[in-house]
Amino acid sequence: MAITHATGYAIADPKDYLNFKLTKYELEPLEDDRVTVAVEVCGVCGSDHHTISGGWGPFATKFVVTGHEVVGKVVEVGSKVTQFKVGQRVGVGAQVGSCHECKACKSGLENYCVQPVHGYNTLWYDGAEHQGGYSTHVRAQELFVFPIPEKLKSVEVASMLCGGITVFSPLVRNGIGAGKKVGVVGLGGLGHYAVLFGAALGAEVTVFSRSDAKKADALAMGAKRFVATTPGFEKDLKRDLDLIIVTASSAQLPLDELLSTLDIEKKLVFVGMPETGLSNVRSQTLSDNAVSIASSHLGNRSEMLRMLDLAAEKDVKPWITVMPMKDAAKAIKAVEDNSVRYRSVLTQDIEA
Repeated sequence: MAITHATGYAIADPKDYLNFKLTKYELEPLEDDRVTVAVEVCGVCGSDHHTISGGWGPFATKFVVTGHEVVGKVVEVGSKVTQFKVGQRVGVGAQVGSCHECKACKSGLENYCVQPVHGYNTLWYDGAEHQGGYSTHVRAQELFVFPIPEKLKSVEVASMLCGGITVFSPLVRNGIGAGKKVGVVGLGGLGHYAVLFGAALGAEVTVFSRSDAKKADALAMGAKRFVATTPGFEKDLKRDLDLIIVTASSAQLPLDELLSTLDIEKKLVFVGMPETGLSNVRSQTLSDNAVSIASSHLGNRSEMLRMLDLAAEKDVKPWITVMPMKDAAKAIKAVEDNSVRYRSVLTQDIEA
């Protein structure tokens, strides 16, 4: 029998964003190229907090079921789906659809589609609402469904599908590997993945943080150096790094000092998304070593598959806290308090 509805933990009002209500709703249609996944686990991302609290703007849908780091089993496939079969374990990340017609889509950069369909708080092209993975089921275009290597446990791979790919893409696009040096600003959910994957790629990783509180964790994850950003921290690091990835969701960073640690014509890439803009960058700093400030959005299909294969090959294991989906508010509060170490993963507890 066709699946027409899902049940999820929903937020109806950003002013009451910790009050999750179990809600039944209609799924978007099962189009020819779409796959229905029964959710087994779902990671908790900082984006979930930014969205349901209203930090990134008003809701696009009547209510929001967050969650865009889903692992589960295929239960339905559209008539034109060729890569997946019912019963297969798969992942779905922070994008579930693209137009397939724009320049980005036609060049294999579907993550930069001009009209993307996101993992939640989003509408399909026909106006149908799409909800996320704190639920029983999600639907996605086949392009945005990924086979999970057998070696990877579902609870361990889930948060890679947004948190992992968000840092993995800029790492590989900027040539990070053996013999390269990468700086990671902030050791939260994204930052810990930047360390894990930077090390797995063979790079020398330096973590920048406001204090020494997370030094032991950073070194245990594979970082070679830890730098507390106290005044003068940059003096011994001038033009030392090949890339900096900023994972902190803060606009108040010592950017001039961080930029000075980059080698000539290298990049500082933002993947953390502060709710306020940057205001403390001087063009003189950029010109000193011809550096660039950039950003990045998720990754394309080939990068996702490469990341999953590398995680299996190198036994990359995120630092996670696992809890039942009914504890979503607890997980969101841990993100808000910066107390999570370093990603939370929710396990299914809703009766379909």
